Amino acid sequence: MNAHFRFASATGVGSMPGTDAREAAKTVVGSFEDFPFLAELPARGPGADMIGRTAGMLVELYARVEPSGWRIGDRPGRDTRRARSWLGEDLDALEEFVQGYEGQLKVQAVGPWTLAAALELRNGEVALSDPGACRDLTASLAEGLRQHLAELRRRVPGAQLVLQLDEPSLTAVLRGQVKSASGYRTHRAVDRQLVESALRDVIGVHADNPVVVHSCAPDVPFALLRRAGAAAISFDFSLLTERDDDTIGEAVEAGTGLFAGVVPGTDGPLSDPAGSVMGVRTLWRRLGLRPGLLAESVTLTPACGLAGASPAYARKALAHCVRAARSLADNPE
Repeated sequence: MNAHFRFASATGVGSMPGTDAREAAKTVVGSFEDFPFLAELPARGPGADMIGRTAGMLVELYARVEPSGWRIGDRPGRDTRRARSWLGEDLDALEEFVQGYEGQLKVQAVGPWTLAAALELRNGEVALSDPGACRDLTASLAEGLRQHLAELRRRVPGAQLVLQLDEPSLTAVLRGQVKSASGYRTHRAVDRQLVESALRDVIGVHADNPVVVHSCAPDVPFALLRRAGAAAISFDFSLLTERDDDTIGEAVEAGTGLFAGVVPGTDGPLSDPAGSVMGVRTLWRRLGLRPGLLAESVTLTPACGLAGASPAYARKALAHCVRAARSLADNPE
């Protein structure tokens, strides 16, 4: 699908602190000369959050905020309009700072399974409980993202667009750990082939653009995502265990990129850049992969979004990713 695509060496995950779209765009574009991303600012409230923002992109499906969360409704209401308005504001801000830009540019949206585990149907249960609703949601999302990328292409014609699907609930969906509305039981695990096929449907619509799948949960299903056509897999590096070694080695050898989250997503002391990538080098040696493949295969990011960080730390974390990537490229061994 998108194998052997060469990504730039560092980028962010998606969310940023604060509520000022111009400030966020300026920080992101200033930090990553060759791989900026469209910032998300969930601190603005419902509609700027991950689920609400993606719900606003859906085609012929609309969602509104209920006390229990986002619920699918019949027509676009105030919450849909607000989500779309904030997305428009973010696009305007990004466009202002990337005039004439010609490198890679990443945009994020929630993937079909995390969306199905979060969006409620009229009966209050999540869409995950209804296979037909899951299919409708997947089709609506694929079309909504197609329109979103077309809009970005119009605004930043020289950029090479990269789509990131956020799937933090994917492992819970596969394991039957998503709670029902009552909270007393969980929805049954979704068949792995069904999960893979829906992801492939969304990724396939965007075959011209490399698709990265991001999850900062433990036990990321690397092999499943690779088979679904992900050009790269984005994860929190600190959550890896040696159990993941084989599937990571296979992914790298098949040309799948790794977006390794090596910088903490919330305020704290940062090690020196070489220290941040020590684990990545160790993993490479353990897998017996050639050092030259390291800088080609790995893009460094924060461990997760930076919405919970202070603005000063967020700026530092992004700059640190760039320096750590330089350290990795200069000395892969």
